[in-house]
Amino acid sequence: MIKFKIATPERVLFDAEVESLTLPTQMGEITILPNHIPLIANLDHGEIRCQVANKREFFAVSGGVIEVRKNHEVVVLADTAEFGHEIDLKRAEEARDRAKLLMLEKAGEPEAFQEAAASFGRNLARIKVAHKHRTHKHPHVES
Repeated sequence: MIKFKIATPERVLFDAEVESLTLPTQMGEITILPNHIPLIANLDHGEIRCQVANKREFFAVSGGVIEVRKNHEVVVLADTAEFGHEIDLKRAEEARDRAKLLMLEKAGEPEAFQEAAASFGRNLARIKVAHKHRTHKHPHVES
């Protein structure tokens, strides 16, 4: 088992033992299993998936840092993180659509375009996690 903790500046979102977890890093998606080597990586926006007993837990995250420690511990310090059941799907879809329009408007302005593209990606991840929560219909694991 892996002791997994995910925290944001506002709260500890999750703190429990898991069998495995998959995280988005800036170098690509990684899966952590027990006895993983120590690692520090930049967290990218996307989805964290973890296996807890016979359930899967999904989180939408946007940036931060991942630390895999040698004592079967993984700590994620995320800029933002949400459970699927916390995401307002309609608001996330509206934010995605606004970001898409802004990307088109700011195509000639690299910095503004990059900010809009990041917002688009964050909201796509939130929508994906919200849909998975609704599809899997299981209660989240209490931490």
